[in-house]
Amino acid sequence: MSAALIEALKAVVGTNAVITDVVDLAPHLIEERGLYHGTSPALVKPANTLEVAEIVKICADHNIPVVAHGGNTGLVGGGVPDGAVIISLSRMNKILTVDPVNLTLEVEAGAILANVQAAAEDAGAYFPLSLAAEGSCQIGGNLSTNAGGVHVVRYGNARQLVLGLEVVLADGRIWDGLRGLRKDNTGYELKELFLGSEGTLGIITKAVLRLSPKLHSKTVALAGCQSFNQALELFQIARKRAGDVLMACEAMSGFAVSLVEKHIDGAASPLEGHHPCYVLLELGSTNADSNLFDVMEATLTDAFEAAVIEDAVIAQSGQQAEQLWKIRESIPEAQKHEGGSIKHDIAVPVSKTPDMITRATELVENLIPGVRVVAFGHLGDGNIHFNLTQPEDIDKKEFLSHWHAVNEKVHDLVTSMNGSFSAEHGIGQLKTGEMARLKSSVELDLMRTLKAALDPQNLLNPGKVIPPIE
Repeated sequence: MSAALIEALKAVVGTNAVITDVVDLAPHLIEERGLYHGTSPALVKPANTLEVAEIVKICADHNIPVVAHGGNTGLVGGGVPDGAVIISLSRMNKILTVDPVNLTLEVEAGAILANVQAAAEDAGAYFPLSLAAEGSCQIGGNLSTNAGGVHVVRYGNARQLVLGLEVVLADGRIWDGLRGLRKDNTGYELKELFLGSEGTLGIITKAVLRLSPKLHSKTVALAGCQSFNQALELFQIARKRAGDVLMACEAMSGFAVSLVEKHIDGAASPLEGHHPCYVLLELGSTNADSNLFDVMEATLTDAFEAAVIEDAVIAQSGQQAEQLWKIRESIPEAQKHEGGSIKHDIAVPVSKTPDMITRATELVENLIPGVRVVAFGHLGDGNIHFNLTQPEDIDKKEFLSHWHAVNEKVHDLVTSMNGSFSAEHGIGQLKTGEMARLKSSVELDLMRTLKAALDPQNLLNPGKVIPPIE
């Protein structure tokens, strides 16, 4: 990159907002799991949309690619640059407007998700997107990756929580689609192009988010059962008994919970004995007069009478509810203490979830004798994190050498069940090979046509999502 280009970028955002020092750049060149290490000549921190547009124009004029960065919490290498200028949206973090009557919130893309949640709460509303990284991830990244989280069963993915967007296009033009409308039947739904596109079609700079009525009460319970089949039966009982107040249904294998109890201080199941499968249920109501404890108790009673669960506990306070959630949220961290991990972020129709877990477990145990399956996730929407921990008697490096072969076999199984090989983490660069292998030629052609039309120079996060033509 020429000195002239660096100076041009500094002229737009100021000298202090252009970082070229190797040490300062280093944290922005890797991703959460350390699978990818990139290169970049500079990181630029614009203060507003006009500055983002000018940066994109300058880079386009010099044929230099750009990669937008949020909180850098992705798990598929989607934000790792390969010689691209990094556009950090961290300075663009304002909550712009809140309309409690229209139930909308307009926000800049760099706002931290937890701050968005707090702003909605302050306005007497609720923003339901919730995930483990919410204290550091940014809303622009959440929307660009179509983040899921624990409340999809009731509120849907990030895509369902957006009414309008502002986007900087590849040529530096700004598309203003910041309309907080629930009905707008005027042509193509352009915002859908950018939600989940991982910054390959445009850079999201602002969004109008759909809020929900404020929750006045929540109730959380943990149940133990014999299998994921019974866990699914419990979900059906809860869905029938609780209806719209069912917020989350998370399933965890007994081995996953045992790892948490072994490695995470202050996290342990309060149930008697050990169970092959655990289910975390959360109910939430906007009705201040609702008695969710009674609804949860009736749900669990139905499950006991149907011999679906063996034991259960209902949180008696907010603190106890947090302790139950801590078990679920600590699984990824606990797994790190057991050595290498091979991970899958997969989804099948909810009805097929237990069968998928059973078949996938048999498959990987045949491929790697002694492998330990850590299966957990969002049972209510069919998204399971099917993770593998290395056998106790195998070298970590040898175990991880099976990563791609195991991924292919598991993804083949999931695809045969009309499932997805990436449910909520996205594609990035980790899964472009699987895109080429498992997506139809028609689907890939449509994606490439969109990419070529919106980014003819291939400068927006190149090498991500769409596999190259071989």
